[in-house]
Amino acid sequence: AWFLRIVAAYSLMFGILYWIRLIGFYPGSLWRFDLMPLQWQAATVTLAVLFPFAAIGLWMLTAWGAAVWFLCAVIEMVMYVGMPEIFGNRQLIVLSHAAVMLLYVAFRFVIYRQHTAVAQ
Repeated sequence: AWFLRIVAAYSLMFGILYWIRLIGFYPGSLWRFDLMPLQWQAATVTLAVLFPFAAIGLWMLTAWGAAVWFLCAVIEMVMYVGMPEIFGNRQLIVLSHAAVMLLYVAFRFVIYRQHTAVAQ
């Protein structure tokens, strides 16, 4: 439960960062929605909605929360690895998503093993 709540806080932080981009609060080039290229507009709107939604689901310890977070992570990984000429190269974000995915799978495997050991 604590791991999912940490990931929920992490997701909420990403969601807030995307909302900051949407409302143009941060001064910088391409940080206002009306100045962004179409690809950034689509990605920012999508992730600004999905990351907080994932954070709520993860905080409530629901399965859909993890699924929505996984979708967000895959979208960002595809953005930064698959299309670096459009979105840039943010390897730290990609590595952090990959590390969280691996930890999640490891925790799920350990929980599965514990349940099968108890059942026998």
